[in-house]
Parts: sequence; C-alpha cells; structure tokens
Amino acid sequence: MEQEILTEMKAVFTEKFGEKATRSYFSPGRVNLIGEHTDYNGGHVFPCAISLGTYALVADRDDDKTRVYSMNLADKGVIEFPMTDLKYDKAKDWANYPMGVVSVFEQAGHACSHGFDIVINGTLPGGSGLSSSASIEVLTAVILNDAFGFGLDMVDMVKLSQKAENVFVGVNCGIMDQFAVGMGKKDCAILLDCNTLSYRYSKIALKDASIVITNTNKPHSLASSAYNVRRAQCEHALNELKEVKPELSALGELSNQEFNMIAGHIEEQLERQRARHAVYENNRTLEAVEALEQDDVEEFGRLMDESHFSLRDDYDVTGKNLDTLAELAWAQEGVIGSRMTGAGFGGCTVSLVRNDAIPAFKEKIGKAYTDIIGYAPSFYVASIADGTHRLS
Repeated sequence: MEQEILTEMKAVFTEKFGEKATRSYFSPGRVNLIGEHTDYNGGHVFPCAISLGTYALVADRDDDKTRVYSMNLADKGVIEFPMTDLKYDKAKDWANYPMGVVSVFEQAGHACSHGFDIVINGTLPGGSGLSSSASIEVLTAVILNDAFGFGLDMVDMVKLSQKAENVFVGVNCGIMDQFAVGMGKKDCAILLDCNTLSYRYSKIALKDASIVITNTNKPHSLASSAYNVRRAQCEHALNELKEVKPELSALGELSNQEFNMIAGHIEEQLERQRARHAVYENNRTLEAVEALEQDDVEEFGRLMDESHFSLRDDYDVTGKNLDTLAELAWAQEGVIGSRMTGAGFGGCTVSLVRNDAIPAFKEKIGKAYTDIIGYAPSFYVASIADGTHRLS
C-alpha cells in the first residue's frame, strides 16, 4: 500500500515540479482512546499514532521559495510562500499549517536558508478529528529539522508545531495531537500528563479485538466551532476555584472528591459542568490505563462508554451524529467500548470491537446510521503506528 502511494506521488511530483524528489517522509494521524478535552486542562490523555497519515515527497530549492501541492486538495493547485516573515493568509488555505511551522521555527532562531518543492498525500479523511493538521505540522517540523540539521529533539518539534497552530493558525489546541503524532510508538498508546509533559508508553495488547474508527462524515471545523468557548469556560471555572484553593494551577490536579467539595464556588452551572467533565475525565483516564495494564479490557471499555456520557451531558460536544454512532455501537455484539474521539461536533468515534464481530459491526451500524442520518459513515480498522519519520 505504502509503495503504491509513493509511486503515484513520484509521478505527480515530476509532473508538478519537473524534477525528482530526493526524500520521503510519513507523519501519522492519531486517535485518542480516552481523555478528551483534558489536555488544555492540565490532565492526562491516552492517544496513539495510527497507520493512516500524511506522506510527503521533498526536493530542496536554491532560492527561499517553497511550493507545496496536496494530492488531496488538487483544486487548490500549487501554493507558493517565502521562507521568511510569514503571516497567516486565508487565500493560501491548507498551506497555512506548514507556513505556521516555518514561521515559529524562524522566531525560535531556526531560520531556513532555502525553500523546498513538496508534494503531500494524506490517507486521513479531512475534518474527521484524526489530527490531519497536527500530522502536517509535525511533518513540516521534521522536514525542516532534517534539511538544516537544527538538532531539535522530537519534543521540541512537537512544542513548535503546537505553537504554530495556536499562534499562527489561531486554534487554541492543547499539546496532545502534536505529541501523539510525533512521539507515537508501534503497538503502544501514550499516557501523557499534559501539565508536565511527562509520559510513558503502555502496550496495547487487545488480543482478539481491534480499534475501529467510525467517521460520522459530518465535517467539523475547530477554528469556527465552540472549542475555544469550552476552553474559556474551563479557565474561568479554574479561576473561581483558585479563590478557595490558591495553589491550584490546573483542573487536572483535582481528584473527583476534591472537586465535589469545592465545585459550589463555580457560580455558573454550565461552567461547573464543563469543569466536572475535565476533572472526572482525567481521573477516568488514569483508571482506564490501569485497567488495560492489568489486562482488564472490559473495564477499559466501560470507562470509554462513561467518557462519552460525560462528553455528551457535561461538555456538550457530541451532537446527533456522534451520539447515534455511539448508541448503535453499544447495542452491537462484540463491542467492548465506544466513544467519540477528538474535539467533537462531528468527526469520529473510536470503538474496541472483537475481531469476529467487526464485519457485522460495519454492516449493522452502517445501515442503521444511514437510515437515521441520511448518509453513510466510513469505517477504518486502525493499527497503531510509529510517530513522524523519514522514509528514504
């Protein structure tokens, strides 16, 4: 599969740029198994990199211009930008993600002395919540680091990639997406403390089950969604809790019991619910990882379901499409757990499904979802992959 993709890309590269590429790279997408909307609340997340992602073919140029072409967005054509003094430019569409990375590298003292010709080809469905933007950002960071020998380690590149999305693109995301994309490890998920960036790998031994990602096929746009509103609500709730607990620096530091004792100090009921999700989801994530490490996959699945309830009822980021998929999954034979993954408002669910039940899972949910929503979902059985790396 990978060879076929790269062969097709080589032909496109020659057609668009009249030369041959000299290097190739792959940057995965990510799916978060549990721990949603906890990353910017100083809590824990449990994502893994997946085998779907973004490929790039690259050739150096001898001027300071970069030309990028996406095979997924062929209608946008070849987009050009300089390698210095970049500003967000709506007309440059998806190219703002690599532009943002070039910009934050320059500001951090890693100026690029020449540009590139780059062809991109992604196997991630766009707008699915599987981090296609983080995949492109970390991919760009690795290409720059490799080309100019900046000597940055992956965590440095992850932080710069997140900064590109926050500052240049204007989406106030946490660190999880870029971290999972860059630091992914085959057959492992990452338990990451977003407050301290301490992390450990946890082997995912699902035995006779697989991770099935189901795409609602309802696109979501983070920048224009209620994402930044939720973040502001949590920050406001945290500030109110600090009045009674001044040493508190993040919602993720609280146990459920501690939160319940002081939650009354959050004046707005809605903000109290948002904060409760952040606290409970963080602690649920720690419990879930412990269950998985003790081979209690059933308990992990139960906590996945609980996570969805909380995202639906307290955080209000699911909506009809995601709720329909989750409810249909819970009713199927062989489903261990299912929940929305990503920011919400569309995107995907992630389910743990016994392998012998996967064909019926796809068939029954596909039909029922289409009947209810009016169009079909898409299914991806994901394998857990390594983080962003050079191929050749």
